[in-house]
Amino acid sequence: MTGRVVVIGDALIDEIRDDTGVREFVGGAALNVAVGLSRLGVPATLIAMVGDDAAGEQIRSFLAEYDVELLASPAPHGSSRAVSTRSPEGEPVYVFNEAAQNRRVAYGEAERAAIAAAPMVVVSCFPFDDADQTALLVEVTASASTPLAIDPNPRSGMLRDRAEFVRGFEKAASGALLVKVGEDDAQLLYDAPLDDLRKKLVGLGVEAVLATYGAGGAAIDAGATTVSRGISDLPGRIIDTMGGGDAVLATTAALVRDRLPADAGEWDAVLSRAMDVAAATCRHEGALLRTPE
Repeated sequence: MTGRVVVIGDALIDEIRDDTGVREFVGGAALNVAVGLSRLGVPATLIAMVGDDAAGEQIRSFLAEYDVELLASPAPHGSSRAVSTRSPEGEPVYVFNEAAQNRRVAYGEAERAAIAAAPMVVVSCFPFDDADQTALLVEVTASASTPLAIDPNPRSGMLRDRAEFVRGFEKAASGALLVKVGEDDAQLLYDAPLDDLRKKLVGLGVEAVLATYGAGGAAIDAGATTVSRGISDLPGRIIDTMGGGDAVLATTAALVRDRLPADAGEWDAVLSRAMDVAAATCRHEGALLRTPE
């Protein structure tokens, strides 16, 4: 199918601080997915808030390098930034600036036209706890009748109202083509096991639920079909898991944007490829999607 896949969500600067110093990467879950799709040969458009500042120029330059079209929403607080402090003993601790905490997405004529022409719309790290933004997202995507893929990707540092986020996420996810969720999502949003969330999403009419378990691999529920895969064993050691989930989503979206697999064998091939790409991505620093090739 022709047409650019549209990705809606966040774009930011990832500032990583650890024992070796401070480094910056262009990132954001939605941006990672859009760039990942482009690197997989799928044309992509990103709708995200990007400021007219130095960080915004970094983001624009990075997207242009990977041939991702940007439809930038106004950014009254400038571009978003996430500071990640990492220690050898524990998980990274994230702090988000004012822009990230107040991110908004606007839908003008260009955005609506892109969504209407897209073979798929992918939503990641969206402020579902903003009822007005959720309602607008649902209205715009429903009026275009474009297949929808969602990764709630909540961040505790940006989460204002957990109950409202859950309501917004479920409203948008009901009847979606694909929803990706991880163990962290299930705990943060529902305080429940990921297996329970998988069942809930199936009950909401999601056609395919992609569940990621970190080191435990991943699974897909699609109708009466369930397939699972462990993490892929590739040469080299794991350097950075930051972009692993985004790589899984980008790869899966790239492979199912034209049609969903017809049987367990096809789903297994999709999940196997997604896990291979995630494993390759995690063998490099930063969230840029890599392939085993």
